Amino acid sequence: MSEFAIRPMRHEDRSEVAELIYISINHWYQTHGQAAIFQGGPKVTEVFYDVYEALDPGCGLVAENKLTGRLMGSCFYHPRPHHISLGIMNVHPNHFGTGAGRALLQFIIDFSHRSDKPLRLTQSALNLDSFSLYNKAGFVPRCAYQDMFIQVPSDGLAVSVAGADRVREATHDDVAAMAALEMNVSQITREQDYRYCIENQHGFWHTTVYENETGGIDGFMISCGHAAMNMLGPCVALTQEHAAALILDGLNRFTGRSPVFLVPVECDRLVQQMYLWGARNCELHFCQVLGSFQPFQGVSMPSFFPETG
Repeated sequence: MSEFAIRPMRHEDRSEVAELIYISINHWYQTHGQAAIFQGGPKVTEVFYDVYEALDPGCGLVAENKLTGRLMGSCFYHPRPHHISLGIMNVHPNHFGTGAGRALLQFIIDFSHRSDKPLRLTQSALNLDSFSLYNKAGFVPRCAYQDMFIQVPSDGLAVSVAGADRVREATHDDVAAMAALEMNVSQITREQDYRYCIENQHGFWHTTVYENETGGIDGFMISCGHAAMNMLGPCVALTQEHAAALILDGLNRFTGRSPVFLVPVECDRLVQQMYLWGARNCELHFCQVLGSFQPFQGVSMPSFFPETG
């Protein structure tokens, strides 16, 4: 008999889920020769529960120890019109190898099958345990990304790029065009994510669009300035040049900080441009898909917050 039960996440789990995320992710990186991802204690990772409960109420899961009532693992998932996104999934280091992660994953796989939609995630290429977990379950790596970061000077990056003057603040009137663009590029849409980030009720989101000469949208960028996750993305653009203009605007909104962003490895011009701006690589990630997938027809840069397919 299993030592845990899978159940929906509840509001009273908020602090324990935050602690689980903080401990499990930091533990993995620190035991693999890298610095801790999160700083400042588990209070900073409460933001994951807050954001995902706001975006997708009731779409959190936990693995609860039947004996102690403590949480062994947790996960978020995000149903969208054309796919399901598998979100941040963690197992406490004390419970590695118990099958808790596999059980959480199987719950969401079953949900995606019932929904008749592909299941997508963005997964670290360095974590072979999680890679094996997803691979054994049938996920296929479809795209690789370079995790890059730039230390942005206090007065911003002194560089220029074509089309920078076409990047502007997004409004709710842009949502339909953003959805149409992402559908063309990635075969998914996430209108509730766009609206949520444009509204910016938490105060750390920023959303921009690249408006072309005829008033259409050729790209958009969502960025997060929270202490737990300073990241550019998701970003969707028709071309690498459009993406570069959006990235430059995003970087210069975080002067004095080091935002992370994921660039598809096949975007060779964009990668080289980032190096010229002083970018360094810190990790690699895969787009993993269980079910149908069509290659990206443009630039699709994922993020971990909000999670993306």
